[in-house]
Amino acid sequence: MSKIPRSEYPRPQFVRDRWLCLNGEWGFEIDRGDSGLHRGLLERELSGRITVPFCPESQLSGIGNHDYYNAVWYRRRATIPAEWAGARILLHFQAVDYDSTVWVNGAEVGRHRGGFSPFCCDISDVAGAGDEITIVLRARDDGQSPQPRGKQARDYGPEGAIYVRTTGVWQSVWLEPVPEIALRRPRISPDLANRTIRLEQPISRNAPGLRLRATLSDAAGEVISAERSAEYDLSPRLDLAIPEDRLALWAPGEPYLYDLDIALIDRDGKPIDSARSYAGLRSIAIDGKAIKINGKTVFQRLVLDQGYYPDGIMTAPSDAALIEDIELSMAAGFNGARLHQKVFEERFLYHADRLGYIVWGEFGDWGCGGHGPPDGEHQRPGPDYITQWLECLERDYSHPSIVGWCPLNETWQSITDRITALDDVTRGLYLATKAMDGSRPVLDTSGYSHRVPEADVYDSHDYTQDPDIFRERHAGFAQGAPYENDGGQWGLPARMMGNVRWSIPYSGQPYFVSEFGGIWWNPDVKEGEDSWGYGERPRDLDEFYDRFEKLCAILLDDVNMFGYCYTQLTDIYQEQNGIYKFDRGAKFDLDRIRAAQVKPAAIELAHS
Repeated sequence: MSKIPRSEYPRPQFVRDRWLCLNGEWGFEIDRGDSGLHRGLLERELSGRITVPFCPESQLSGIGNHDYYNAVWYRRRATIPAEWAGARILLHFQAVDYDSTVWVNGAEVGRHRGGFSPFCCDISDVAGAGDEITIVLRARDDGQSPQPRGKQARDYGPEGAIYVRTTGVWQSVWLEPVPEIALRRPRISPDLANRTIRLEQPISRNAPGLRLRATLSDAAGEVISAERSAEYDLSPRLDLAIPEDRLALWAPGEPYLYDLDIALIDRDGKPIDSARSYAGLRSIAIDGKAIKINGKTVFQRLVLDQGYYPDGIMTAPSDAALIEDIELSMAAGFNGARLHQKVFEERFLYHADRLGYIVWGEFGDWGCGGHGPPDGEHQRPGPDYITQWLECLERDYSHPSIVGWCPLNETWQSITDRITALDDVTRGLYLATKAMDGSRPVLDTSGYSHRVPEADVYDSHDYTQDPDIFRERHAGFAQGAPYENDGGQWGLPARMMGNVRWSIPYSGQPYFVSEFGGIWWNPDVKEGEDSWGYGERPRDLDEFYDRFEKLCAILLDDVNMFGYCYTQLTDIYQEQNGIYKFDRGAKFDLDRIRAAQVKPAAIELAHS
């Protein structure tokens, strides 16, 4: 077993053969006053040690300190391999929370803001092949400032549905050599109607005679290869039409993937850069209230997955742990997940692609306001959210497992006769998502304040624990009047609601209950332990099963609904409403949990 933690290739949809993992032990120092630059932390050795890529709040980092940090510093020496001579050297950070500045050999080489998206620094002007380098990173992360943080606590400790903070590096750090003219991350689009995989391949710059070549293959060998000039366009496009006899579709539970080899070739026919990727041929369409995959209605039995781990917090302890979470979900009868309040690492999406597991991608937008509404508002996202969300969309566009996008979650604000900042940002995030990706449905905000009339999907959150009330609330959807969230369910006074709606009216889109359940159950909780879930805890296990089965059945039996999302996959700290324990141990009879959801062969037919 490798001694380097999380040493697997961090970018599996754009793979180059040469790279150097920099995970492992780094120098580390907490800078609570954010005065480290003035105190010489850039120049001197740091006082502590940390194991990257685990955040300092986690046990796996070797620190396990849950206090506020404000700023932290990292320091590491590395040697650039001598065989990388002639290449430009890129230093990659897969994710750092939140505001990063990077120096190499004392020279600033990059800055980045945002805790969920990758960034890289070209260090070629300060170091080259064979050189020893000193990397210094400062990460600023004020634990109480308004910024997108997902479910990270702004108060000192976690409570309710809010969890432990993550500061600094929490995904892999690595080096990569690239040529002067280089491939950049490709955009891979399936076009099922024309049996084609479309490749849009950005390149760093052009040159006379430059050509782009792409080859699609499967287990039987080459399927199709195509080539075109790349000397005129910064993002040349190739269409790879798949012959009828080699046609296979990516579908939930049937994840057929083609290998994709990409090469840049100079005027003499010599390859100057190459990378490996993969592609799945599938379609997503909206037909009335149905969302169809490859022309077929698939009831989306989603689970809310928040991607937290007892020892790594937001960082999975191993690549195998990412696979296990998908397999545990599928074993319980779910065919996908809503990836909630966190942009999951790329390798999770890679495994979802391989395993045929559908997901909705979401931005971790919570943190821009309080977690309670002092003036009738819950979240106040700013324009910087659009920038950070666009970086996430660029990273994840090509994954066939992603079947929808959701940039915001549970925004609270009454609709009045004034256009508000929330209106502007909600619409801006929606338009940015559609501009980046017109191929997938977009939900403007999950639950509560829907603001965009042309949004592709409409939804609600309903944690009612009484099945009779739950059934009554959702009975109106058959007449085109789905359940909508408002402040009444939170006991908000009329002065906060303005006696008006939180959302624009429903207009016939596909609709689902994107959060429900959350049934509070932990038979092992001891007197005085912090334990939380939605509603009244069941008196015994039989009552849990009865409630779970009835809530699921109400939504499964609704032929107008395209899916649901049950809260949640695992317990997380004090929130104990998962299908599994926080350590992924068993809580329930999985056969019974699965049977409550997967009985519907007839239901699938009815929905179609």
